[in-house]
Amino acid sequence: MEINPVVREIVEQRVPFNKLLGLKLESVERGKASMRVDFDEKLIGNFVARILHGGVIATLLDTVGGISVLSTLELEQQRRGVGTVDMRVDFLRPGKGQYFIGTSEVIRPGRILVSTRMDMVNDQGELIAIGQAIYRVSTSESAKPMNV
Repeated sequence: MEINPVVREIVEQRVPFNKLLGLKLESVERGKASMRVDFDEKLIGNFVARILHGGVIATLLDTVGGISVLSTLELEQQRRGVGTVDMRVDFLRPGKGQYFIGTSEVIRPGRILVSTRMDMVNDQGELIAIGQAIYRVSTSESAKPMNV
């Protein structure tokens, strides 16, 4: 499925932290998403081992999880957004590689709470981290819709 250019711009350019880390949207389909982050000296967490910082890994998983949730919602709900309620990340291997791909799938949709499962692999296909998260879909009329 081709990614809507507006969605790509929001994810990659309008969210300052995503832009700082260089997160790139790879694919989006209903209930699934994938993103990429390239290794960069600025993202090193252990300068001796030269591995990706755990916070970058967690951010990639959290962001791709949120996008998979958004992909299941109607446009008006998407504009109100989702927020992370709880997230668990298991770091399985050091973050070594030229680039990393995070994928997510909605495992339990709900009207307000949505559960996802995420994973991250390196350019060699090695599983670096796995995660699960619960996101809250904003349903409040007082929630300010995003301007897109």
